[in-house]
Amino acid sequence: MAQPRSLIQCTIDFDSPGFRTGTLRVPYSHDRSAYGHIPIPIAVLNGSPGPTVLLTGGNHGDEFEGPIALMKLLQDLPSLSIRGRLIVIPALNFPAFLKGARTSPIDGCNLNRIFPGKRNGSVSEMIAHYVDSELFPLADIVVDLHAGGASFDHMPMVLAALPEDSRRHDEYIRLIDAFGAPHTMLMDLLGEDRTYGAAVERHGKLFVCGEFGGFGTCNVDGLRIVEHGLARLLHAAGVTDAASAPDSRGTRLIRVDGARHYLFAPEHGVFEPMFKLGDAVEAGQPAGRLFDPYAPWQAPRLLRFESDGMVVCVRSFTGVEPGDCIALLARDTGWA
Repeated sequence: MAQPRSLIQCTIDFDSPGFRTGTLRVPYSHDRSAYGHIPIPIAVLNGSPGPTVLLTGGNHGDEFEGPIALMKLLQDLPSLSIRGRLIVIPALNFPAFLKGARTSPIDGCNLNRIFPGKRNGSVSEMIAHYVDSELFPLADIVVDLHAGGASFDHMPMVLAALPEDSRRHDEYIRLIDAFGAPHTMLMDLLGEDRTYGAAVERHGKLFVCGEFGGFGTCNVDGLRIVEHGLARLLHAAGVTDAASAPDSRGTRLIRVDGARHYLFAPEHGVFEPMFKLGDAVEAGQPAGRLFDPYAPWQAPRLLRFESDGMVVCVRSFTGVEPGDCIALLARDTGWA
């Protein structure tokens, strides 16, 4: 039995030739607007026959390199000649993006933790359902651009999701090499399967994701990596004739090995780090001191790293609660 279509309406035709702009109308009935909707900007460029590439940013509203790179790309699309189709949504979680927050100010949802969403759910759940049921089936390649947001600073890198099929595996590596981020990381989200990326993989599409900064700002270097990487990726995918970006210097391949590469706060406190982003650390090495603000005269608790690795992500906020991730490590590896 066919599933009912999304309640979200798109004001543009995905198949019309040329460049089109419009909105995704997310139904939102509330005290100030009984028949209202939230308009999420979207643009589509159709060229000659070729692949469809879906480009999204703003999955989290406090991550700005992706949205800004995509808004800059939109300036060029009207004059761009392509093969295939580009679908561009600079700020997918638009309410959160306008607020500069990781989660939606409307329903409190983290969009990247609710896929495949719900047709009749909250605003965020409806967005996830629309992307999963309407957009992913259209796409051959999906690119979702992230950063560390307000609570993290992240080394710029692609997060790789390697297809099991050998032919698609080789094509995927070609795209990743073309993007040319300084690092490409095989991530381990400790079993989390509610993400945008997990949903893309269930659809069997090639998925490129990345982290390109943090602190809730736009990192200049991260933005440049995204812009150049997208130009090279679209060229490698056969969408554009030439990449308007310098050649990549190559990518360093790293891997997260489960929970031992995470440093979590065991209790409430104020954390003094003893490491920096990019440091190489060893198992047992002191990671930092955790002070009790309610008993500042007590000796701080010393936290240590459980494994060797390179620090690829660090927490922005000094105050921590039990379970907060303070740092993430990764190790050098090769393609699986």
